[in-house]
Amino acid sequence: MSNSRREFMKTSAAAAAGIVLSSYGLDAKSYRRIIGANDRVVVGIVGFSDRAKQSLIPAFMTYADKLNFEIKGVSDIWNRRRHEGAEFFKQQHGKNVVTYINNEKMYEDKDIDAVIISTADFQHAIHAIEAAQHKKDSYVEKPFAETMEDNRLALKAIKDSGTICQMGSQRRSGPNCHTAFEFIESGRFGDIKMVEMTWNVNQPGRWRRPELTATIKESDTDWKRYIMNRPFEPWNARKYIEYRLFWPYSSGIPGQWMSHQIDTVHWFSGYKIPRSVSANGGIYMWNDGRTNHDAMTAVFDYGPENDLTKGFQVLYSSRMFNSAGGIKEIYYSNAGELNLDTNKVTPTGGLTEQHAKAMGMKPNLLPTMDLAGSDVKVETGANTGADLMTTLHVLNWMECIRSRKEPNAPVEAGYYHSVANIMVTAALQTRKFVTFDHVNQEVLADGKVFQY
Repeated sequence: MSNSRREFMKTSAAAAAGIVLSSYGLDAKSYRRIIGANDRVVVGIVGFSDRAKQSLIPAFMTYADKLNFEIKGVSDIWNRRRHEGAEFFKQQHGKNVVTYINNEKMYEDKDIDAVIISTADFQHAIHAIEAAQHKKDSYVEKPFAETMEDNRLALKAIKDSGTICQMGSQRRSGPNCHTAFEFIESGRFGDIKMVEMTWNVNQPGRWRRPELTATIKESDTDWKRYIMNRPFEPWNARKYIEYRLFWPYSSGIPGQWMSHQIDTVHWFSGYKIPRSVSANGGIYMWNDGRTNHDAMTAVFDYGPENDLTKGFQVLYSSRMFNSAGGIKEIYYSNAGELNLDTNKVTPTGGLTEQHAKAMGMKPNLLPTMDLAGSDVKVETGANTGADLMTTLHVLNWMECIRSRKEPNAPVEAGYYHSVANIMVTAALQTRKFVTFDHVNQEVLADGKVFQY
């Protein structure tokens, strides 16, 4: 990691939580001079979702005045969301915003420079393509894509457009994750040999919205525009409101949760695509008509394609009916573990003197250390309405719009986490051994192209 990159992360972390870096002594005025205040950047919201309302917009508004950004309007095909968006900005920020009935209307507004995309999972890539075609910078929520066709087309559109695209993989702006990346990259951790990940909840209402489903009518929205390139089917309120429960509108667990954790594997290890994936799961508890699993386990193999003696395994499991174990992410080497749940590096499980000596080897044990940046001094708290990682991540996007530098989570990060997600989806749906065709950029189940 370069010195300039480290300095950037320190400055960003400090700004996001009202923090002062004693070693830099930055105040608000000097920070504004660093960023610059050129022409105002005008942003549109694509989809007034809970994620946009509760996290992305609060994070954006934290720095809108400092960086000379503004949100002009909200595009949403559902009349209720348009109304809620307008009321939200009026009540929370004393601001009247424009509402657009669809993205075509929004892109007719020549003031719009950039967009924040927070729509249904299967729509992200297509909305990102629209933004790229209109030469608009974009912040795109994960998962990036749920099919390889959408994935390929969106990657190409964004790269061809030269626009700034930040994937909503906010861990890439987390100070603890950057400390972990530096530690692994330095070689002190040793080779990654295994990664264990869990994402367990016990929430009967997760992704279910019975009140909204009961009240929405087809006339309130634009169903044909909603389903986009998915096979046509008659109006279905549940698939509109509770889309995360239904394929092909969402992959559910892989797209929503696994996409975050598998992205850190790609980032930390340098391997972008699994050599293979096996997975199974089912609807074991919440048999409410959903088609996506409420529990699943996937095993990934990563490493060089031409050398199976090198690499590592990733074990991912998730369930929605028992929260024991919670959210875990642990990296193992022969010398110990790096734990992103406790934010610690420890020699746990490393090669001890007793066992090393028996084989004529030396012990191999990591030091114990914290992953959080110890050089960041918190002077004041911040109540932004968004978590620190998301605030830093949105800030990084805004800064990159100004500088035209690559953001922390460029479009390639979204492309590769989507490849992993789609490989898991293929394994879950076919119960076949899944690999990847690098030449044609296709997911293969038992050697055949996976088609949804």
